[in-house]
Amino acid sequence: MNPAKRLEIFTRFRAANPHPTTELEYSTPFELLIAVLLSAQSTDVGVNKATRRLYPVANTPQKILDLGLDELKTYISTIGLYNTKAKNVIATCQILVEQYGGEVPRQREALEALPGVGRKTANVVLNTAFGEPTMAVDTHIFRVSNRTKIAPGKNVDQVEMKLLKFVPKEFLQDAHHWLILHGRYTCVARRPKCWNCIINDLCEFRDKTPAPDGLIAPEAVPPVAA
Repeated sequence: MNPAKRLEIFTRFRAANPHPTTELEYSTPFELLIAVLLSAQSTDVGVNKATRRLYPVANTPQKILDLGLDELKTYISTIGLYNTKAKNVIATCQILVEQYGGEVPRQREALEALPGVGRKTANVVLNTAFGEPTMAVDTHIFRVSNRTKIAPGKNVDQVEMKLLKFVPKEFLQDAHHWLILHGRYTCVARRPKCWNCIINDLCEFRDKTPAPDGLIAPEAVPPVAA
C-alpha cells in the first residue's frame, strides 16, 4: 500500500469520527489502567458492567487494597479469568502505593513492570490517558492492518512498528482507536462488512464480502436530488 492511500484512509476515518476514544469507561488514568487490565480476553461491555459496580466503591489503589482480594473478586467475578486478574490488580495497586504515591506512572518501562500489564496495555494507557502517539495492537488492529495491507506483519510487534512508521504523523494520536473500531464493527473477523466500508475502494483485501441479498451498498445508492 502506498502513502497516498494511507493518507486518504486516515483522512476518511477522521472525517467520520473526529474524536475517537476507548469504549472502556473511566475518569482517571488509574481507572483506565484497571479497566484495560481487566479487559484481556473480555469485552469492553463486560468490563464496563463490572467497573460500574466497583469504581463507586473503590477507584484508587489504596481503596482497592482496603477492599481486599476476596471482596474485589465479588465485583469482577463476571469477567473471564477474574481470579488471576484480581491478584494482578491487588499486586499492581500495592506497587502504585508503595513506589508511585498512588499515581499511575507515565513511563513505559514502569507500566510494563506492573503485574498483568504488558506492552499492549501500557500502550493503551500511554495513548488514551497521557496523549502519547502509541499503537496498542490487539486482535482487531492486527487483523485490519494485515487484511487492508495498511501495515502487514507476522506478529503484533511487527504490525506496531509498521503502523508507527507508515501512519501519517497527524493521525498517530487517534489511529489506534480508529483501527480498533473499524475492526470491531466493520472489518470483522469472519465476514467483513466490505459493502458498508468507508475505505472499501482503498483497501487491498482481495476477497471483499458482497452486500447481503436485499441490501444495496451505500456507494450504489443514487444521490437524492436537491
